[in-house]
Amino acid sequence: MPHINPRGVYPVYLLCGARIIRGEENEFMKKTLIIANWKCNPTTLIEAKQLFNSVKRGLRNIKDKNVEIVICPPFIYIAAISLNGPLNFKLAGQDSFWEENGAFTGEISSTMLRNMGCQYVILGHSERRKYFKETDEMINRKVKSVILARLNPIFCIGENWDERKENLTQKVLRAQVEKGLKGIAKKEIKKVIIAYEPVWAIGTGKACSPEEAEKSGNFIRKIISRLYNQKIAKNIKILYGGSVNSQNAAGYIFGAKLQGLLVGGASLDASEFTRIIKNFN
Repeated sequence: MPHINPRGVYPVYLLCGARIIRGEENEFMKKTLIIANWKCNPTTLIEAKQLFNSVKRGLRNIKDKNVEIVICPPFIYIAAISLNGPLNFKLAGQDSFWEENGAFTGEISSTMLRNMGCQYVILGHSERRKYFKETDEMINRKVKSVILARLNPIFCIGENWDERKENLTQKVLRAQVEKGLKGIAKKEIKKVIIAYEPVWAIGTGKACSPEEAEKSGNFIRKIISRLYNQKIAKNIKILYGGSVNSQNAAGYIFGAKLQGLLVGGASLDASEFTRIIKNFN
């Protein structure tokens, strides 16, 4: 039976060793992916180091192999982030260009990120789509370049408020998945992680309910099943991103049956971010 979190309205499922009390949900024991997207923060290298070191200190007594933590700092801080810590920290870029090199002023390639120690790259984030007018076709080229560079793309999709009000969520998700993954082979799709981020919930404090997130997650799997097969659809990781905090985090994993979280603003508060991770320890 679920236990109600006294700090929120989301059900929390008790863990016992390597098993979840609810036997039908053993698939949740796949490693949970928690991604910290720092976006354009902080403004100094000293602050960036302090933030990361504070997270490491907050997790110094945690040795949970079921959680993988990915830190996405601004490009200029990547080299300064030391991954030595109590948990299995990984690095990611917040974006990348689709060409490996060349006369593309201001761009960072996937190969550069790999050579800096990154294993993941966020692509298609709603802020890139909104402020930099990235299209599904542009994002598709980036996904292909990231896979070619032997990195794992964190492919973001989601509807905005107007699309939600007009009941267009599924239409938007279908178009973004089909166009964003066009030409990605079965052997390549296994490297892709999909992050469902309802745009209307990002930075607004209005996180969507676990029930809504689960519904969208199931629909995304149906799309993947149609494009590829049921096995791939079952195994692909789907994350939730959009006003995640320590009070609602568990609901998206154990309630919405998703496999991880893309954390924005809360990842800039070391105490809050460590509390999010401790939900799964």
